[in-house]
This record gives sequence, C-alpha cells and structure tokens, in this order.
Amino acid sequence: MNWGVFEGLLSGVNKYSTAFGRIWLSLVFIFRLLVYVVAAERVWSDDHKDFDCNTRQPGCTNVCFDHFFPVSHIRLWALQLILVTCPSLLVIMHVAYREAKAQRHHAASGDNCRCIYPNPGKKRGGLWWTYLLSLIFKAGVDVVFLYIFYRFYRNYTLPRLVKCELPPCPNVVDCFISRPTEKTIFTLFMVVTTCICVMLSLVEAAYLIGKR
Repeated sequence: MNWGVFEGLLSGVNKYSTAFGRIWLSLVFIFRLLVYVVAAERVWSDDHKDFDCNTRQPGCTNVCFDHFFPVSHIRLWALQLILVTCPSLLVIMHVAYREAKAQRHHAASGDNCRCIYPNPGKKRGGLWWTYLLSLIFKAGVDVVFLYIFYRFYRNYTLPRLVKCELPPCPNVVDCFISRPTEKTIFTLFMVVTTCICVMLSLVEAAYLIGKR
C-alpha cells in the first residue's frame, strides 16, 4: 500500500470534516484499518488450513468449512472498510468539482466576475446534502455488516467445536476451529468499534441538521 497517497486522502477528508468526522476518521484509521492490517489479517490466515475434522473422508472438511464459514470473516471486514470509507471520498470529489467549476467560471468571465463559490469546502447547498448522505450511508453500511456478522457468527463468537453431518461426511463428525478465542476477541473488538462509528456518524448528522 502506498501510505503517502493514503495519507493525502486522509488529509483531504480531514480538511472538510467536522470535529465529529475527524474523530470518526481517526477511529477508523487507528482502531479498524491498522488493526486489520497489522494483526487481524494474520489471525485469520490459517482459518481453512487448521480447520480439522475427525474424519479422513475426502471432501468432508471442505464442505463443513464452507457450511460454517460461507464467507471469509477477514474478507467481509475488508469489504466493510472499503464501503464505509468511500462516501468520504465522494465529499472530496464534490469539493474538487466545485473548485474546478469556479476556475472555469473565473477563466470565462475574467477577474471582475462574481465568485460562485467563495469557499468551495463550505457545507452549503449540494455539498451539505452530499455530506449528510455520506454520513447516513456510512452508518447504514456498518449496521448492515453488523447484521451479516451476527448471522454468520451467532453472538459474534466462534465455538471451539462444531458438529457437521453434511454429505460426503459418513456420519456426524466433530470439527475444530483454529484459535477460536483469539478470533472471538478480534470479532468483538470489531463490533465495538463499529458501534462507536455508527454512533459518531449519527451524532454528526444530527449536528449538521441542527446547525443548519
């Protein structure tokens, strides 16, 4: 990853965010993205390799793993981070569009023209709606993924032992998950930080509406 480019994007998002938005961005970057890159990705690197079932029946282990883990936990987490950060980039693109439009207007009308956007980054008009909708979208994405994780991992926990009787397994077999306690801790950490981010997005949306 090119951290220089990513740092530039973060600086742009910070520039046009409110105080609540800056707290949200710091939380996402430090407690969600860095935890994912530095630690969580390694915790789930052995999820399929070390998923052991007490049978030698060919295909049984793969079928059971696919049944209990239809989507990789870590890939879901990565998709969530991508979707939840995209709306902030839309705000930057809207501001860039305003700046380009102001420059074209200035070039066409000369130095004595009225400036159509005295402050392109000020949250008024269409930019206000873009920013508000981005907050609602971010909160919505996090809530949807919380529900998805809950459906895949009941109570956001991973059991030490799961019983599988799907064909081609010859009978009910016991399957063991690798490092379930450690994975449960990271899952709960992800859930807590996601809930805090949802709360911050809703508080910021209420702040924007109240300020207007």
